[in-house]
Amino acid sequence: MKQLFSVDNPIMRVLVKLFDVIALSVLWFVFSIPIFTIGASSTALYAAVYHHVRLGEGYLWQTFWESFKENFKRSTLAWLPMLGMILFLIFDVVTIRYLIKNGHPLGALFGILLVLLFVAAVWAQYLFAYCARFEGGVKDMLRYSFYLLMAHPLRSIGIMLLILGLAALVLAIPGLAILYPAGTVWITSYMIESVFMRHMSEDDRERTEKELNDHD
Repeated sequence: MKQLFSVDNPIMRVLVKLFDVIALSVLWFVFSIPIFTIGASSTALYAAVYHHVRLGEGYLWQTFWESFKENFKRSTLAWLPMLGMILFLIFDVVTIRYLIKNGHPLGALFGILLVLLFVAAVWAQYLFAYCARFEGGVKDMLRYSFYLLMAHPLRSIGIMLLILGLAALVLAIPGLAILYPAGTVWITSYMIESVFMRHMSEDDRERTEKELNDHD
C-alpha cells in the first residue's frame, strides 16, 4: 500500500503532474480575468510549467506568483500591443467572413487574415516563454520573440498545429478545457526550448540540456 502512494510510483507521478496542470490552468484562468493581465499570467504559466512541472523546482503557487509579480510590468507592456493586433485581426476575420456570405470580392482575404491570426497566437507563445526565461526590455522581448518565430518556420508551424489540434480536442471534449492552458504550454515548451537552445551560448545550452534530461 505504501508503494502505491509513494512519489516514486509511476502512477502517482502521473497523478501529481495531472494535478499540477489542472491547478496551473485554473490559476491562469483566474489571473487572466482582467484581460490586460493575460501577458503576466501567461508568463507566470510558462515559468511554472518549465521550473516546477518539468524541472521539479520549488512550489507550484510560489513559482507562479513570483513570476507574475516580477514580470508583470514588462509582460503587460508587451501584451497590450499584441492584444490590439489580435483584436484587430479577429475583427477583420469576422468582417471578411460576413462579406464572403454576401459574395464580396474581398472575401478572398479571409484565408490570409486567418493565417495571420494563427501566426500572432504562435508569436504570443514565443513572447511569454521568452519573458519567463530571459531578461530584457519590452522592445527586446517583442523583437527577439518575433525573430525566433520567423527564423524557425517548421517549429513555429508545429507549435501552431499543436495549438489548433489541442483546441479541436477541447471542442470535441469540453471537459478537457481545464487542462488546455497549462497542457498546451507544457507540450509546446519542448519545441520552444529546443529553439531557445539553438541561440544560447555553449555553456548555457549544455546546462539547460542537462537540467531537462535529468528531469523530463
